[in-house]
Amino acid sequence: MQQNTIKFFLTALMFLSFNVMAGDAEKGKSLAGTCAACHGMDGNSVNPIWPSLAGQHEGYLARQIKLFKSGERQNAMMAPMVAGLSDQDMEDLAAYFASQDLKLKAANPDLVELGQKIYQGGDKERNIPACMSCHGPTGQGNPVSGYPVVASQHAEYTAIQLRAYKEGRTVPNKDDVNGQVMADVAKYLTEEEIVAVSSYLQGLKSAQ
Repeated sequence: MQQNTIKFFLTALMFLSFNVMAGDAEKGKSLAGTCAACHGMDGNSVNPIWPSLAGQHEGYLARQIKLFKSGERQNAMMAPMVAGLSDQDMEDLAAYFASQDLKLKAANPDLVELGQKIYQGGDKERNIPACMSCHGPTGQGNPVSGYPVVASQHAEYTAIQLRAYKEGRTVPNKDDVNGQVMADVAKYLTEEEIVAVSSYLQGLKSAQ
């Protein structure tokens, strides 16, 4: 009985905390102007080295912004952009970009076969799990587990991130389980596979 009471209390507390900090997309839109130069006003970046944020999971976006502000995730361009944001500002921005439609893109046809092989099947002999085991068959991720949407993301940006994980330049903190998974996977990928799977993701669509 006591355990059930404690569980109920903790669940209620988490629910209340979530609602207190829930993002307001309209307020987020008013803050998004400072993000537009790199990520596009609607979250669709026109420069392939910068990620598109449109349609990304709200919780994932909020967490990444907070990591940039705390310095746990380092980027010289992002640091000054997020320095003045309050916790609520970050939640509002996340809600706004999450509410936008991500523009579909296309994969390089020559790279689809290899990219699909890695994404859907991995390589057991080299301890590379299938990417879809976390990000789903259509690249939509899992908001509960913290896995981001990877479909229709710029191939160049994805490749940059995979190389950073492979080279140890993106070092996850002790609480970042997902980041550690990515680091463990990327270290076994060849450059050819990184380019191919990144291209495959760029062309992956939720309707597939």
